[in-house]
Amino acid sequence: MTENGIDVKAVMMESKSRDSIPGANLKIGFIGLGNMASAMIGGILKHGVTTKENILGYDTLLSVRKEAQARLGILTAGSDTEVVVNSQIIVLAVKPQFYMDVIEEIRNVASIEKLFITIAPGKTLDWLKNAFHHNVKIVRCMPNTPALVGEGMTGACPNELVSEEEFEKVMRILNSFGKARHVPERLMDAVVSVSGSSPAYVFMMIEAMADAAVADGMPRQEAYRFAAQAVYGSAKMVLETGRHPADLKDMVCSPAGTTIEAVRVLEEKGFRAAIMDAMRACTEKSKSL
Repeated sequence: MTENGIDVKAVMMESKSRDSIPGANLKIGFIGLGNMASAMIGGILKHGVTTKENILGYDTLLSVRKEAQARLGILTAGSDTEVVVNSQIIVLAVKPQFYMDVIEEIRNVASIEKLFITIAPGKTLDWLKNAFHHNVKIVRCMPNTPALVGEGMTGACPNELVSEEEFEKVMRILNSFGKARHVPERLMDAVVSVSGSSPAYVFMMIEAMADAAVADGMPRQEAYRFAAQAVYGSAKMVLETGRHPADLKDMVCSPAGTTIEAVRVLEEKGFRAAIMDAMRACTEKSKSL
């Protein structure tokens, strides 16, 4: 099939090939091998971003290193500096409070040829540059825990030293465990509240929905299943229909029906305001880290 003289099928095949085989020799290192790192590695391997032989990980806990090596088949290092020396792209997958300690340890081997992916809320590109004491290629990211099931949402912003080609490599990594979007750094704290932390809000809502169903006589495991599928399907409708959430809500609200009565109670209890206030508090906390 052709459009405007272009072989559409060939272009689609070429695009698919690029997505699945971005470069088997890409060496990716992970400092920290917790849940988020494991989710990222799983996506990288599933989508062929690189091979397990080209992933090197380090964690301060020997038991965590051994578990990652056994479960994921990756190589493990004896130190964080070893990871940096032997990798092209390095993911700093430790908690924000440990960032300075790790950067102090790897600073001397963090050459300009290396590219660092950071996933800590509140650690700005300027903060990271100052921590390294010299110019380093950095892509600041904020993923979320649904990455564990391949449905993560990640915001990413590069510093001025990262080339377009290098940023594309990073986005390929981030898209391997969900969806990723390039956002300006001024919005990264908003990304934390709207996607980085928001799974917790959703889990609380699912738990509350299930509790109410249990109170009405439904077995608990069945209640979780109904509530979770309702949230999953609703989110999919927003993403796939492109319709405004208010329109989709109105589709469910029949005149004098059950749904509009439930909506009335949620409005009365300040449902929207509570979520907005929670997200504002989350954003402010992110800025202060």
